[in-house]
Amino acid sequence: MPNNTIQIIAGLGNPGNEYENTRHNAGFWFIDHLVYQYNLSLKKESKFFAEAAKVNLGADSVWLIKPMNFMNRSGQSIARLAQFYKIKPEQILVVHDELDLSPGTARLKQGGGHGGHNGLRDTINQLGSKDFYRLRLGIGHPGSKEQVVGYVLGKTPASEKQLIESAIDKTMDALELIISGDMQKAMNQLHAK
Repeated sequence: MPNNTIQIIAGLGNPGNEYENTRHNAGFWFIDHLVYQYNLSLKKESKFFAEAAKVNLGADSVWLIKPMNFMNRSGQSIARLAQFYKIKPEQILVVHDELDLSPGTARLKQGGGHGGHNGLRDTINQLGSKDFYRLRLGIGHPGSKEQVVGYVLGKTPASEKQLIESAIDKTMDALELIISGDMQKAMNQLHAK
């Protein structure tokens, strides 16, 4: 299998019904969308502290995972799965909510810092690398730093959720490019919308 193919897509979020419709769970929504689209079901994988499924997308086989320990420990699930299957950081796509982008926007990038996002912070620490890819789903910013926690853990209004879902839909069009490792083409397609 070529080295630049994506072998893990990890959606970040918090487990539990009380977090289901919060902005911080945009990464989980992405995985749910894939599970629905490919008619899969996630299984509890206790050794990875996650719910996971394996899917064949095009010529590639990809793990879809939702870490089931809370956001600030989500990197543990990703790192365990990656170590177990000897998957490199640059073969991992982490899907997460992004305060710096407006709802309806999706951006792809490789590397970078955590920008205060606890899920990214733990993933960087656990993998010992920043080289994984990120799919950033815009949720907008509440306006001040003090409001961020309440905002990301607050329920998503229907109009905003619709915008986030439309960004997820747009990403689905570029998914095969992303998984095959043709990131530049995927970025061009995704960022042009």
